[in-house]
Amino acid sequence: MSYPPDPNNPYGQPPAAPGYGYPQQAPPAAYGYPQQAPVYGYAPAVPPSMPGLVTTARVLLFVVGGVQVILAIAYLIGAAAAKDASTTLSRTTTSDNPFSAIGDAAAGIAVVFAILFALAAALSITLGAKFGKGGNSVRITTIVYGSIASLLGLLILIGGINVGSAALLVFGLLWLAICIIWISAMCVRDGVNWFNRPRY
Repeated sequence: MSYPPDPNNPYGQPPAAPGYGYPQQAPPAAYGYPQQAPVYGYAPAVPPSMPGLVTTARVLLFVVGGVQVILAIAYLIGAAAAKDASTTLSRTTTSDNPFSAIGDAAAGIAVVFAILFALAAALSITLGAKFGKGGNSVRITTIVYGSIASLLGLLILIGGINVGSAALLVFGLLWLAICIIWISAMCVRDGVNWFNRPRY
């Protein structure tokens, strides 16, 4: 004779669930509708938005890169004009004209400055473009770039003080302010967290 299971007995068998022995299945999907795969775990966290100071540094990198492109083009035009003037002087005079040599030297110097500005523009624009997905190497490169550029701004400021040029003083102060924004945006906690954030 069997007795019904005692619900208070810790050694007894648990009561059987209805439909014991048959796996529980979801009802079949209607024909023609896509079936959804089961989702396990959690959805990936959305990365935080770019901090304000980092965004400002990025915009300044793009602006400075654009100005550097314009300066590179201007120096190339100046080099071409100096070379053209040197060639014209050498054709019109029978003897060696010292102004022709000066024109050639000025053209060479202008080409060197054009190359330097073009390289700086490429670096500025590339760094600004990498702010969205770049890692810690972009942050460190921006710090180094801002430090070297701030030394240049300091030299311009000192030159403006020695010469007494208000334009050089304003340009030196503006350039130093831009470089300080670049460096500080990379060194504050928000900037460090932005470039060290997890990427999916």
